Amino acid sequence: MGGYSLFELIITLGVLAILVVGTIPLAQNSVKRQKELKLRETLRMLRSAIDEFKRDTYGSCPQGAITNGNPTAPNSTFNTPADPRSRVVIDDCKIFETDNLDRFPPSLDTLVQGVRVRARGVNITSGSGITDKSPQATEINEDKEVIKVYLREIPVDPITGEKEWKLRSSYQSADSDNWDEVNIFDVRSASDEEAMNGEKYSDW
Repeated sequence: MGGYSLFELIITLGVLAILVVGTIPLAQNSVKRQKELKLRETLRMLRSAIDEFKRDTYGSCPQGAITNGNPTAPNSTFNTPADPRSRVVIDDCKIFETDNLDRFPPSLDTLVQGVRVRARGVNITSGSGITDKSPQATEINEDKEVIKVYLREIPVDPITGEKEWKLRSSYQSADSDNWDEVNIFDVRSASDEEAMNGEKYSDW
């Protein structure tokens, strides 16, 4: 049986080396593309949480108020027209600083820890107390604290691998580099790298 010549082995190894080198950029691009898709998905989730929080502030926290509750009717709330997707109104007005007039979330931690809320509109309850499990007179005006959470956790930036994000308040321009800590209007990647389309991740 005849074996391979040295020349044939060199040619074979050369072809394999070319194929391997050619697939490395493809693999790298595939990984980068997956990270970019994950970044877009994460940004969409963060911005949706911010928007949902904002919707729940409509009709809440009049200037100087600590809660939305009416002292004469503890189970009532402001019946304010709002986005139909919002079923509750934020009732913890102490989380808003006086300069946060737009009532966006004061921090990402607020979205994770949650805020106290009340049902939107008037909650009318009644009961005779005759049948089992019916509301008793002492229970009708009982306040129950309800906490709404908007994010399970602060997500990791797929590009940087950190839970650090570039934040912007509603009082800052899109090209602002330093967050003024008033509220969170928008979230962007903290990476200065360029995406495959030539844009910076921090501009997404």
